[in-house]
Order: sequence, then structure tokens, then C-alpha cells
Amino acid sequence: MNGPFAYQAKPDEASKPVAAAADARVTPMMAQYTEIKLAHPNCLLFYRMGDFYELFFEDAEIASRTLGIVLTKRGKHLGEDIPMCGVPVEKAEDYLQRLIAAGHRVAVCEQTEDPAEAKKRGAKSVVARGVVRLVTPGTITEESLLDPARANLLVAVARRRVGDQAFVYGLAAIDISTGRFTVAEVEAGQLAAELARLDPRELLVPDALLDDPELASLWREIRTSITPMARDGLDAASADRRLKDYFGVASLDAFGAFTRTEVAAAALVLGYVDRTQLGSRPPLSPPTREAVGGTLLIDAATRANLELTRTLSGERGGSLLAAVDRTLTSAGGRLLAERLAGPSTDLAVIRARHDAVSYLVTRAFLREGLRSRLRAAPDMARALSRLTLGRGGPRDLAALRDGLSVAGVIAELLAEKDGEEGGGLPAAADRPEELARAAKALAGLAPELAHDLQGALADDLPLLKRDGGFVRAGHLPALDEARLLQADSRRFIAALQARYVGETGCRTLKVKHNNVLGYFVEVPQAAGEDFLKPPLNELFVHRQTMAGTMRFSTVELGELEAKIASASDRAVRLELAVFDELVGSVVAHAEPIKRAADALGLIDVTAGLADLAADLGWCRPEVDDSLAFRIEGGRHPVVEAALKASGGTFVANDCDLSAPGGGVGAVTLITGPNMAGKSTYLRQNALIVVLAQMGAFVPARAARIGIVDRLFSRVGAADDLARGRSTFMVEMIETAAILNQAGPRSLVILDEIGRGTATFDGLSIAWAAVEHLEAVNRSRALFATHYHELTALADRLAHVSNATMRVTDWHGDVVFLHEVVPGAADRSYGIQVAKLAGLPAPVIARAREVLDQLEKTERETPVAALIDDLPLFAATLKEVAPPKASAVAGPDRLREALAGIEPDEMTPREALEALYRLKKAAADGA
Repeated sequence: MNGPFAYQAKPDEASKPVAAAADARVTPMMAQYTEIKLAHPNCLLFYRMGDFYELFFEDAEIASRTLGIVLTKRGKHLGEDIPMCGVPVEKAEDYLQRLIAAGHRVAVCEQTEDPAEAKKRGAKSVVARGVVRLVTPGTITEESLLDPARANLLVAVARRRVGDQAFVYGLAAIDISTGRFTVAEVEAGQLAAELARLDPRELLVPDALLDDPELASLWREIRTSITPMARDGLDAASADRRLKDYFGVASLDAFGAFTRTEVAAAALVLGYVDRTQLGSRPPLSPPTREAVGGTLLIDAATRANLELTRTLSGERGGSLLAAVDRTLTSAGGRLLAERLAGPSTDLAVIRARHDAVSYLVTRAFLREGLRSRLRAAPDMARALSRLTLGRGGPRDLAALRDGLSVAGVIAELLAEKDGEEGGGLPAAADRPEELARAAKALAGLAPELAHDLQGALADDLPLLKRDGGFVRAGHLPALDEARLLQADSRRFIAALQARYVGETGCRTLKVKHNNVLGYFVEVPQAAGEDFLKPPLNELFVHRQTMAGTMRFSTVELGELEAKIASASDRAVRLELAVFDELVGSVVAHAEPIKRAADALGLIDVTAGLADLAADLGWCRPEVDDSLAFRIEGGRHPVVEAALKASGGTFVANDCDLSAPGGGVGAVTLITGPNMAGKSTYLRQNALIVVLAQMGAFVPARAARIGIVDRLFSRVGAADDLARGRSTFMVEMIETAAILNQAGPRSLVILDEIGRGTATFDGLSIAWAAVEHLEAVNRSRALFATHYHELTALADRLAHVSNATMRVTDWHGDVVFLHEVVPGAADRSYGIQVAKLAGLPAPVIARAREVLDQLEKTERETPVAALIDDLPLFAATLKEVAPPKASAVAGPDRLREALAGIEPDEMTPREALEALYRLKKAAADGA
């Protein structure tokens, strides 16, 4: 079945109850249910019955398993029991959250008339019901269902052919909860990386793309809810018209120039929003186009390896985001995550962000002032969205009230001069562009709306508007009167009775109440005779004569009775009218409110990054358009934070991947034992790039980074048994992606390539990969390996160098110093590490015996001596290895070189390598 929810379709799902709708044995209620279910066959139907949402048939079975609630039965259907479960209406959001998290979609079916009206139509009539909303992962807005610090993106994909074989893809991303709307067009090779960056909660994919065999692996790997869309999509003209109609414009040119693919994706996602929101339109901003190549391209595997926003186990704690997040608002948390997921490649944008962070780093007083106010800033964007969609409540209005107040205070802070800072700092007018724009968005923001909200809303607010009690006392006199009648009717009756006693002179007059007459005036029969005569009979109307008493009513008493009887309903109606009026004012100011919400998020991110830099001593990186890469005293932000928490100290290390003379990147081969810190060193340099280009300061003494356009990382691997892939196969697939896509502006991080196969196979692959990186990709790269034979490449390839993790051997035990120094490791210390891990002593002893024998064999027939004879390496070296600039060496230089050698101080491997260097120098000199 095609359509927006076809992913759940089953051949006979819902067909059984639907087909029976015309059966005489079907009750009117079940007939209504099956008709509604037929219209939404691939959603769980929340069918409102009084104070519960009921689910029937297969929906009930699914919900009971997912929610852990009891599955019961309700009557018979075609002779069989009807499975049923239900959830209370007041707890519905909690259950919805769990169903959405499990990947389900829910159609919420409400009663659309008063049950009393249904009874008037006859005993067999059922209350009218209808679906008022479709709840899907990408369209939720409820606060309890959303992650405050994560965007809730709904993304649509469209495709267009641009050649005989080539395609381009359009992406449209909407966050209904905030109004964000962006579009982009990417090449086929960038699609997976862009989807990984966006990390949508729900992905809309046309059937034709889902059925494309070349994209099958992509859809399998995406860990999000995929919703198939009908094959017969919109044509170009219809797609263009849908966008123009939604935003009420005659042309899309006012929003920028969009490609046909971007418009198609945007129309697809808007159509889905219309369908799921049943005509309610969220306050979407006009679509903005994200430039191709405007963000650092990071594929899904690299994101997972580097643990940017989540660890490999899926947790936020332990990720880079958790380590650097000092935001205080939901909007700030979302913006920080967005910047971290997609660091910029625009030099102007990066420098503007660094300017803003630097400004607040040097102004502690202003920074702390901003952060102290931001703590009180609510999530205005999501509150605005809920109110616009008709799902908001009094607390959403209060969020805007408080947000507008915070915005005004922060605008004043940013407008003040820096007299408190001292030191001759620039005035407010000289503030960085980002902060200046934010201050402008906050200044003078809807003062009349802020005043109205402040005056109308009470301090303590209910969750739901129907509960009443959210309008401040004194705001509306009629409401105050209704509340007074509701709360103190006895006092009003006593006051009226006292007045009647005074006017008639009858001290025995009482105002009473019963279910027949309602409120009435009762006097002794003797006094009552006077009430039947003028002038009292003009006020009092005789109702009943009893033994010894007479009863009367008055127009005033009747009006008071009506007011008392309807006081509660009247109070609620008056409050709802105030609510609607305030919502109307909010919607009228939607655009400036959204700009202010974005501004608060930007200020929060900037102040948080500045606080982080000032607290931890991070430096401002120098980012330019060169191919430089020099880090002095770099540190891993996540590992350092963990060590600091436990009282440890992180050992800082330098990294220089700037090739001599520039022009291309350099490859550094890193050797050393396991546990020495190679992987940490690899990752920290990649994370420094991410931080620098997202606009943050970096954990280093100094850093100069030429813009990186693509970041690749292959650190560690796991098998993929479900798809028949071994660990080594996964490793090779990831390595192939790197070698096929990396370019001169890329940064490549590789760890232990080739270790999952036989020694010579792995060594051959690793050797060839290094040569390819240096000669073909020409990327800046860090390559960690246990193949010490690879270190010989530093003498053969112009842009390859060696570095090693410094360790020491103390009485047979290895001591890790975690320092990176030039040179190559002489051994791997694997047995020492195994001993630390707790392998049995006999195993360790036997391993030493085997190692001694193997090293003896190595000395007799060293692998390094055979490398030049291997056809793969010999042929490759002749093709790609550039000659060394200082290759000429005559007899005098040989003697000088020999004089500098101290054989007694060299290891066997170092002596062997020195011999090869002398032999090569002699050949070059000849």
C-alpha cells in the first residue's frame, strides 16, 4: 500500500474488522471503529471512550506488548473475542512517548460531540468521533515527548537524474516543534553523510528510492523511522505551487534560489505535515538553503568512531557533546548539537563565531551576567509552536512571558558599555557581529505583548487550559465575580438575606434552597400576608404556602441562583476567551518571537563555549584556507574531563601534518604498544578539528588548521553478522570508502589497518594504503600501526614521517608515558600488556619463549630485507615514490655517516636500517 504510513502495512491488517463493518452482528460502536480504522490502517488507533483511549484487535496486542499493560477482552466480534486494552486520557502523553520511541504511529480519535446529544438521537446511536491528529516520530510537539536539547527533524528525500547514470538528491528538513525549515541538494556520494548529520527522527522516502537496489544498504543502515511515500509524487509545477500556497507568496524568489530537487523535497515534507496535522499549520520559517559543502562532511562510521554526540553504546554521556555542553537553555543545547554535528567550512562563519567566543572569554563579568539570566530562559520556540497548533496551554503562554522578560534583560546587558570590565575594553558598539545581531533581535521585542502576558497570567498555572485558574485575579472583573460566586456563594446569599430583612423589617425572613424551587425566600405565614400586598408584592412573587410559612421568589434571587449555578462554567468560558485572545496576540508576533528564541540560543552557545575555554584554558585556533595542520599541546577533551574528575592529569602532545613546503598533506605513521594512547591521540586531533570549525576554542596551547572539508576516521571495528560481514570485511569497507573519497583538504584517521587477516596480507594492505594516501589522496593523515615494517616508508616517501608512543620497560613491566615523540617503536610490548591484563603466568612465560624464537628467525631473514623484492611494493615505489632532495652522497659523506654511528648503542633493527641507508647513499653517490 502506498501512502505516508505504508511501512507498517500487512496483507490482512485491519481487513478483518473492516470487512465486517456491514455485518448485521457488528455493533454500531464497532462499525464506527472499523470505519475510522480503515482510513488509518497503519496507525495505532487511540479510540476515545469517556476517560480512556481504547485500542482493539491487533492494535491492542501491539500496544499491550509495547506498553506492558494488560490485554483484556470486550464482547464478541463475528463470534470471536475482541482483544482490547486502554490508557487513561490524563496519562496519554506518557504512553504516547513510549509508543513513538518504539517506532509506532498513533491516530488520536476524539469524541466530537457531547454524549448527551447522541442519546437524543436514540438508544443505538453512538457518539460522533473523528481523528483529530496523527502522531508520528517527526511531528510531535508535546514537551513530554521531546528531547529538550535535540532537534526533532522530519526529513524528506527527493531525487533527480542529471546524466545517464548520475543522480542528485534534494533534502528538506523541518522541525515542527521550532519552525526550522532548511533545504539542500547533495550528490549521491554525500547523501549518507548528510543524513547522518541531520539525524532525523523520521525520514520520508519515495517508494522508487526505497526500491532502488543501489540504495538498499543505506536504508538498512539508517537508525531512524522511515516512512514510504507514494510513487506518484508531485510534478515540478505542483511542488512549486504547494510551497507558495503554504507561505502565501506569489514567488519563491523572495526566499532564495532553489533547485527543482530541493523544491520537490520541500513539497513532499509539507504535504506530509498537512496530512498529519489535519489542516493545522505549524509556524514554519520560510525555507533556507544550506550551501553544498558548507559543512564538514562526516560519514556515519566516522561519527560513530569519534563519538561526537553519542557513544558507541548510544549514550550521550561520554560523548564530545556531553564534554563541551555548558548551555543553560533548550534552544542553546539544540544549537550546540547542530553545530557539533555539522562544523562549518566557511572561513568567515568560523572566524565570526571565534570572535564572539573570544569577546566573552575576555569579559568574565558580562559572560556571567548573561549566563545567570539565561538560566531563567524557557523554550520559547517550542511553546510558540504548540500554541500555534492549538496544543498549547497556560504554561506555554507563561514560557513566552518569562522568555520575553529574559530577552529584555539580556538586550540591556548587551547594550551597556563595558565599564564593569575595565582595562580599556571596547564599547558595546564594537561587539562582534554575531552578538550584535542577537542583541538587535532581542531589543524592543513586543513590549505590549509582554505587558499583556504579565498582567493576565497568574503565578501558579495549571497544565491544561480546561482546568482554569490561570488568569490573574483583577485582570477581568466578570471573571473575578464568577470566581467569587463559585467560591463563596453562601456569603452572597447571607448578604442578600440581610438586605431583604432590612427592606421588609421581617427579622424572621430566611433565604433557603431545595431541589424543587431552587433558592427562595421563606417567612412566617402571618408576615407573608404583607408580602402579598403592595409595595412588597412588586418585589416578592408568591411561590408556595406551607403549614405556618410562605415562600416567595425574586428576580434578583433568580439571577443570583443562575449565576451561582453557572459560575464554574462561566469562569472557564471567560478564562478560555482570555486564553484565545492572548494566543492571537502571540501568533501575531510569531516571527519576532522566533528570532528572539534563536538569538537566546546563540548567546547561550557562545557564552557556554567561552565559559568552557576560560575554565579549561583552551586556546583560540587559527583557521585559514591553507593545508596547514599544527597542534601544540593538544589534549582529548573527553578523556581529559574523565581524568580530571578522578584526579588524574592528561599528557598533552603536539601534532604536525603540514608537509614540507606546503602544497599537500603529510602522513604520520604512529607505532607503539597497545594501551599507550595511540587511539586517544588519533581521536583528539580529529576532535580538535571538529571543535575549531564549529566555532569553539580548542584544548591545546596553540593550533593552526587549514580548512578541512571531509573528516574520515576508522578506529576500531565490529562485525556485522546480520549482513554476513566479518570484522575484517567491515574494516576494509570503511578503508575503501576513505581511499576512494579523501582529498587534499581531508583529514584521515586510520588505526590498525590490516590487522584482521594474515600477517603478510595485512602488511601488504597497510603498506599500499599508506602509499595511496601519500601519493594519490594527498591527505593529511594519522596512521597508527603495529606493522613496524611500515616505518621504512618514512625513508622512501617524501611526505611520510614516523612518530611513536614513548614507553619504558621497568623490571620487565611496561610503563606508559603517553607521550608522542618522533621515531619508530622498536617493539610492541604485547607480552607486557598481556601480563598487565592478567594472563596466567605459564602463558606469559611460554609466550616469551615463542617470541624469542620468532625474533631469532626474523634476525636471520628480516621482513624488511624482503620488501624491495616484493613485486607489489617494488612496482609501487618505482611509480609513486618521489626522490629525496638530499639523495646525493659521495664517499666523504659516507665516512661522515659512518663516524656518526655508535654500534654498541644501537638495537639490531636500528643497525639494520642504518646499513640500508648507507647502502642507498652509496648507490646514489655512484
